[in-house]
Amino acid sequence: MPNWPSIAAQFNLSGDILSAEPLGHGHIHDTYRLALTERGAERSYTLQRLNITIFRNPAALMDNIARVTAHLHRKNNGAPDAHRHALQPVAARDGGWLATTENGAVWRAFHFIGRAYAPDILESRDQAYQAARAFGRFQGQLADLPPPRLTEILPDFHHTPKRFMAFERALAADAHQRADAARPEIAFALSRRTMTTVLLDLQGRGEIPERVVHNDTKINNILFDESSGEAICVIDLDIVMPGLALYDFGDLVRSASNPAAEDERDLSRVVFRLPFFAALLRGYLETAGAFLTPAERRHLAFAGPLITLEVGLRFLTDYLDGDKYFKVRRPNHNLDRARTQFKLVADMERHRDAMQAIVDAG
Repeated sequence: MPNWPSIAAQFNLSGDILSAEPLGHGHIHDTYRLALTERGAERSYTLQRLNITIFRNPAALMDNIARVTAHLHRKNNGAPDAHRHALQPVAARDGGWLATTENGAVWRAFHFIGRAYAPDILESRDQAYQAARAFGRFQGQLADLPPPRLTEILPDFHHTPKRFMAFERALAADAHQRADAARPEIAFALSRRTMTTVLLDLQGRGEIPERVVHNDTKINNILFDESSGEAICVIDLDIVMPGLALYDFGDLVRSASNPAAEDERDLSRVVFRLPFFAALLRGYLETAGAFLTPAERRHLAFAGPLITLEVGLRFLTDYLDGDKYFKVRRPNHNLDRARTQFKLVADMERHRDAMQAIVDAG
């Protein structure tokens, strides 16, 4: 376990440490809940050890987060339970937002939001509706974020053509002799090359604008209130930066419409739930509909298959590259993840007309 007294001492925290336990199971960082007692009251904080192999400029990352969360708190000022509707980072004692340990690990801290949960799989259409409203509201509240432009922490993160080129490079190199085990998945990806340029072509023609977006709208990046079931807070703000609203909505469709785990090996369990898509669309348009352009609205159904293909490409590329990016917990883990995404793409494609009809009616 980390040296919690040493780490906590570098942040503006006070009190005696009661407990520390792992929190969640993210792909990138190591996350813990740290409980302290201060004057007889227990307070909890979320501490994360950042993956600085992936996020090589953690100071800029935290500057982005500090600006975004401060803006969100200004927007939510006066709302009931406002402090639970946006993350709040804890400053370090040196005036920044980060602490570094003797072994070079980089840490950050947030106030823990209690009485809330982050589901991995949605169980009801109301949850889907709530999640989509929250992400749409998040985009809307950041629409007037004052300059300067946020730092692109991971440039071209959602640049699907470049993701496809990275896949092709990994395939051509086949540095770990894994391509033979993934021939069906490789063929699936190669047959959908033309999809990858659609949204960026629209942006190039000025039909869809750059916005401040979340860029990782998985269901477990939203907190739901345990009592009311309301989606109250968007979390994991590492790659909040300039991007396209459609990528956010598409990734939400990807993660919310599938009842199976992201790495499910029984592909018969991976299905696209059309009623959940309808609920997502309804919730999203309630909070984001006023600022979407006609082209953005027109491509809401297309966004789901596109981003699901992109995520599958990323898993497949990492598999071919030797599992350098995503944490893996078993052999062929990234290949299993790619297969799940591609099965979901295929199921979305079978529902393409029905999805578009729901969008057109909305």
